[in-house]
Amino acid sequence: MADLSAKVLILGAGHAGGSAAAFLRQYGHEGPIVLVGDEPIPPYQRPPLSKAWLKGEADADSLALKDADWYAENGCDLKLGVRAVSLNRGTKTVVLSNSETVSYDVLIIATGARARKLPIPGADLAGVLELRTAADAEALKAALGEGKRLAVIGGGYVGLEAAASARALGAHALVVEREARILARVACNVLSDFFTGYHEQRGVAFELGVEVKAFEGENGQIRRVRLSDDRVIDCDAALVGVGAIPNDEIAREAGLECVNGVVVDLEARTADPAVYAIGDVTHRPLPLYDRQFRLESVPNALEQAKVVASAIAGRAAPTPEVPWFWSDQYDLKLQIAGLPFDADRIIVRGDPAAAKFAVFHLKGDQVQAVEAVNAPPEFMVGKQLIGSRKLVAADRLADSSVSMKEVVA
Repeated sequence: MADLSAKVLILGAGHAGGSAAAFLRQYGHEGPIVLVGDEPIPPYQRPPLSKAWLKGEADADSLALKDADWYAENGCDLKLGVRAVSLNRGTKTVVLSNSETVSYDVLIIATGARARKLPIPGADLAGVLELRTAADAEALKAALGEGKRLAVIGGGYVGLEAAASARALGAHALVVEREARILARVACNVLSDFFTGYHEQRGVAFELGVEVKAFEGENGQIRRVRLSDDRVIDCDAALVGVGAIPNDEIAREAGLECVNGVVVDLEARTADPAVYAIGDVTHRPLPLYDRQFRLESVPNALEQAKVVASAIAGRAAPTPEVPWFWSDQYDLKLQIAGLPFDADRIIVRGDPAAAKFAVFHLKGDQVQAVEAVNAPPEFMVGKQLIGSRKLVAADRLADSSVSMKEVVA
């Protein structure tokens, strides 16, 4: 039987932690909830930071997950500007950075991930930025504007979104990527080529297959990026987006298993029955692909928040979801479902030149993943095919005159 009066302590007030608190109340949990966050503002949506926030179309209030008064009204003790520094599973207590000790009956670790730093000279110069928080977005916004020069280090989705936003604000943007193509770790060649061309047409420059050797500045402020071939790029700011590291130290130091994140089961439980973990910090099962993996996405954070709230409140677990992601750049909406594990071929449906197409990754006749650009039907039906494991006829899938409904039929 679930103990609906149990005291739940949530470490991390990001999308996962904030959503878990809300779902606990929605699902009938009556006990105290303590939500600890190291930022000075309540939980908020993070994806718009690289887009709407930079362009002045969103702020902390408009992106808040809940109204500011929701927490007090729902018996959620919101502790902001502090973080957990140690966990004692024996006494079920956590010490915070302000020296306060908080007890729990059930603990949820939702500490997220942090930006990977570049271990190079000049990394501590003013104007060398990252983009994980509202404060980061505010600093980047202040560095952008007409005629400003932004160097983006890392050709992943966040960097490309920031480059698109920079161009919208009249700034110059140059992307430096050490791999031979952008999105090398997260997308196929077709998508990489398409996004490179689309950005170039809108004034973004690229330096591919080259690393950053140093940041150089004047009076403590970045002014140049020095590349591994010793060429120098002038800039007013540099955004470093080279991946993220899970904040799993508190779990690791408390003896919980961590492998690139806190290891959990399908119910988001650790090996300690009183401790769960959710969101970017978790290394979770992906039954569709018969493996464990760490996902960084809002859909994953929401899914695991629902899963853990259901488990604590004694509700049936929600139906497992197909992993999915999205990215907005200019007038493009990229939607991705699934992960291309073990795929042995790809099928391109539609026309990249028309900026309306989808790339399907197949393992035999099963769809493992789909990357859809301005193609909602392909994304939606592709997601269903991944979840159902239904076999498809590749020739019909490739033929855009055959509707996606007919492909499924």
